[in-house]
Amino acid sequence: MAGLDAGTPLPTDIVLHQQSRVLEVAFDNGARYRFPFEFLRVYSPSAEVRGHGPGQETLQSGKRNVILNEVEPVGHYALKLVFSDGHDSGLYSWDYLVEIGEQQDALWDDYLARLEAAGADRDVDTTTPPKPAGGCGSKAH
Repeated sequence: MAGLDAGTPLPTDIVLHQQSRVLEVAFDNGARYRFPFEFLRVYSPSAEVRGHGPGQETLQSGKRNVILNEVEPVGHYALKLVFSDGHDSGLYSWDYLVEIGEQQDALWDDYLARLEAAGADRDVDTTTPPKPAGGCGSKAH
């Protein structure tokens, strides 16, 4: 069984390109996808990102410089990706990778449009409240 669907191609090569921040995945049907780390992070299949149903998605912002720290195989059907921002939930099954690979351009355009509509930014993470200011003189005595 490939991925979660018996008809999904199997990966033949998975290469992590740290300098260009791309995960390259080749499949046995000849398809080859180059996924920027940011793309993989904002399209994580996790419930944290996708929610538990339509309309429950959480727009991811400030992920332009995210790094993919680890790529861990999960059985014979998926990858677990560990990102530099601490995100490590969601399993990228072979069929999910093929799906987002085939739709990568449209998904990216949609993401950029949603960011713009929300007044959000690829460089500034607006999903996490700022930490309280600290520093000299801020300690209670």
